[in-house]
Formats: sequence, C-alpha cells, structure tokens
Amino acid sequence: MPASGTTRLLLATMALGLAVMIHGFGHAEVRIDFDVLKDEVSERFDPQRAEVIDELEVLLDEISGLEPRERAERVNAFFNRRIRYVEDDQLWGKQDYWASPVETIGHGAGDCEDFAIAKYLVLREAGIDNRQLRLIYVRAKMGGASRAHMVLGYYPEPDAEPLILDSLVRLVAPAGQRPDLTPVFSFNSEGLWVGGRQRQADRSTDRLSRWRDVLERTQNEGIELSAPANSSDTSTRPSE
Repeated sequence: MPASGTTRLLLATMALGLAVMIHGFGHAEVRIDFDVLKDEVSERFDPQRAEVIDELEVLLDEISGLEPRERAERVNAFFNRRIRYVEDDQLWGKQDYWASPVETIGHGAGDCEDFAIAKYLVLREAGIDNRQLRLIYVRAKMGGASRAHMVLGYYPEPDAEPLILDSLVRLVAPAGQRPDLTPVFSFNSEGLWVGGRQRQADRSTDRLSRWRDVLERTQNEGIELSAPANSSDTSTRPSE
C-alpha cells in the first residue's frame, strides 16, 4: 500500500534529520566490553538478564570463523529468540524511543528499531564491515495495512541486494523475496541513502538525533566506538 502524502513528508523529514546528525561516528570501529555490559544489565535491570550477555559472548566466539552471511544469520536468530517484540508505548510509555543494547537485553524486549540497532552493533563487533550493514526504514504490509518498520540489511557486497534481518520474521531472505517491504531510506554510522544515493552527514549542522543519541549512550555502557588505527584515511575497510 503506498504511503500517504503526510507519511512521505514525515519519513522525508526523518531522513533529512538523520542525514545531518550522523557525522562523528563515520568510520568508527565497534568493540564490546562484555564485563561492562554485564555490570550495566545487572545493576540497572535483573542480574539474571546478564546471562544473555554471557550467551552473546559465547556466540561471537563460536561464529568468529564463519562466513559473514552465516554470522549475520546467527546473530539475527539470537536476538529474535532472546528478545520479545514490544512496542515503545508499552515498554517506555512514549511513542518512539531508540534503546541501547543494554536496555534491550535488560528488558528482554524491544521494538523494530531496538532489534536493528543491537544486531548492527553486535555484527560490527563480529567483524562485519560497516559498508555491509545498513538500518533500513521500510513501509511494511501488516494485516492489510501499511506501517513504518525498521529492519537491518546485510549486503554481501556494498552495492548488492541486501539480505533482510527482521525482528518479526525468522527467515533471513534477499530483499527481492520480501514484497511486503517497501524501502524508504537506509543509514549506518557513515551516512544515509535515499533512492540508492548516499548523502553524507553535514558537518556544519552536527547535533543530536535518536540515532546519534543511542550511539553515544552505548559508549557509556560497554560498547566503544573508536576511530580505526588509520583514522587519517577516510576510506572504509575492505569488505570481507
């Protein structure tokens, strides 16, 4: 179902907002301190939920030697199995809150953005190149209606058809096999893509957004985003 004019305007505004807020994390490497994550989950939520962090650490060890696609599939299955899907208004008492992985794991619940954010950061820690991952806003056909939804796209090559990692669908399938999803725009820590074209972040208007805010919060919770050793080189690392 096509999005209404109001919906298109809203999504376009959100896309523009993201485009000017992403700068600052462009080529950052992701490293997870599992001890800090466990402490955060134990202190702020339920100590038993810290067991999920242990499971995640074991998973990353197990998949370290697998092909990138297999790593993506295993991480997708992990979060879809261990996290319940709950809308923000029920979980946070507000319409749109982007949770950090600590908050998502601590609650054991989250909505589509929370799943996508957690999978993105964990897959970066698992060695998947930033160019191969994008959070994708889509219009999803659900129960005869069209609604905003977010998934994570894994690109075997930067310009290839992505595989869709969805919080509501167990199967990881190429985008062409998901006719229920209509892409609107996509982004990662480097920039934003609309209609297949990348729009780099505007350095002069750098300010907070939900995306930038959640990336900043993760750095206080055991997920470090740091410039790579060759930070003077603005190119991304080669794809795996």
